[in-house]
Amino acid sequence: MFDIDFTRLIEQLIYQPQSPMIFSSGIFLFLFLGFTLIYNLLGKADTLRILFVTLFSYYFYYKSSGFFFGLLALVTISDYFIAEAIGKTLSGGSGRLLAKTLVVLSLILDLGLLVFFKYTNFLGESICTLLENCGVHVPSSITGSYLQGVVWQPRDIFLPVGISFFTFQSLSYTIDVYRGNIKPLDRLLDYAFYVSFFPQLVAGPIVRARDFIPQIRRPLLVTDQMFGTGVFLLIAGLFKKAVISDYISVNFVERIFDQPDLYSGLENLLAVYGYTLQIYCDFSGYSDMAIGIALLLGFQFPKNFDSPYKSSSITEFWRRWHISLSSWLKDYLYISLGGNRHGKIRQYFNLLMTMLLGGLWHGASLNFILWGGFHGLLLCLDKIWHSLCGVLSPLAYLPSKRNPNPTKNWFVMLVGGVVTFHLVAALWVLFRASSFGIAEQVFHQIFYKFEPQIFLQWCTSYKTVGLLMLLGYVLHFMPEFLSAKARHLVTRCPLVVKALLIVVLVFIVIQIKSSDVQPFIYFQF
Repeated sequence: MFDIDFTRLIEQLIYQPQSPMIFSSGIFLFLFLGFTLIYNLLGKADTLRILFVTLFSYYFYYKSSGFFFGLLALVTISDYFIAEAIGKTLSGGSGRLLAKTLVVLSLILDLGLLVFFKYTNFLGESICTLLENCGVHVPSSITGSYLQGVVWQPRDIFLPVGISFFTFQSLSYTIDVYRGNIKPLDRLLDYAFYVSFFPQLVAGPIVRARDFIPQIRRPLLVTDQMFGTGVFLLIAGLFKKAVISDYISVNFVERIFDQPDLYSGLENLLAVYGYTLQIYCDFSGYSDMAIGIALLLGFQFPKNFDSPYKSSSITEFWRRWHISLSSWLKDYLYISLGGNRHGKIRQYFNLLMTMLLGGLWHGASLNFILWGGFHGLLLCLDKIWHSLCGVLSPLAYLPSKRNPNPTKNWFVMLVGGVVTFHLVAALWVLFRASSFGIAEQVFHQIFYKFEPQIFLQWCTSYKTVGLLMLLGYVLHFMPEFLSAKARHLVTRCPLVVKALLIVVLVFIVIQIKSSDVQPFIYFQF
């Protein structure tokens, strides 16, 4: 009666390097349905429910990175016992020196794994290039099997998906225990649940222990508001990722960035606008789905994106873009370096160093370092500008009759918004280009071979791409009250309507998707 191909079924359930499991894949949606049934049956059995979710999370990571889930377990176990030792040291009055040593041990273990898997080849190549430029000749007896003269032979090192996210998340736990912000957990299972919780495991948001841990043993409760909001975020995230981001990427952006010199400056500029929208829809779409799935399971994550391209300054952009990473870098790096406590020059240095390291966190290449460095420089310039606002206040603020306090000059905000958007878009070129040479070609075509007369031809050739880009930007710049109204409508509509919306969206995704699964951009980080 039923002809089941068990071989193909098993192939779908084991790790496939070429198609990792993501939220927008059919296999995840199928498994998630079964998962939610068991999860709800275990609602009042807290320990069994937490164990079940933890096991599913490890399976989810196995489907993303194979047997590298062992690294996740290693980070979890080591930081759990280190934090426990820190807590005992501080409560026993043994002194902060030992506690600080334990925090350093956590840093060495977590960042050591991150450096090995992510930066070995980059550091080796950089050191060799430096030695070569300095005229240093390294004997073969020293260079061994990976250095020949001063030429680095790259090692074949697999980058586990999301390693940057779960190492940062686990580090925040040990540091917060040391700072006295939280107490160490009594159960290893609870900590494993926190670190591995699958909605945010491989691409964030980076959830702080002090925000998430109090929710672990809380009685399972999913209100109608939480359920409706979760469904809305799932629909919105899937639409952003699978409809807008994937389509404009495969059918336009990738073509331009592969060989920008074959296209006009206008096409290159539109590709820059396309990638600016693509990376937002891709990453915020994942965050929306992660937050939505968490809500359906009774957990609340902080917002990770807040319409970042509406920003009127680069500082505001970083308050709206990847909020969990921005706040992590601020709390654990910028403030640790001294923040703004040691004068303006030191503050600017701390900002620049934070953003340089933030750029390096995104990827092991000169492009990412330059991307982070330029953002750091712009943040410094923005700080300088705001410090001058006391002198130049008429340019930035206007008094209001109803409000005696100064209010924003909307013209200045508009100009600031346009300038900020284009600065961010220009820097995305460094982020997207496979090499610095490709980025140079993109800018060269835009500034020297623009050819605006082909715009109508482009609109005809890339009609669907153009419409989706227009739709994406319209939705992004939509006034907040309209977005809130749309969310309210979906949240309050009957369950049958919600289900119908999901079915329609899945049908649209199937109709326009490419043959290959498009992984989320931030999986590589």
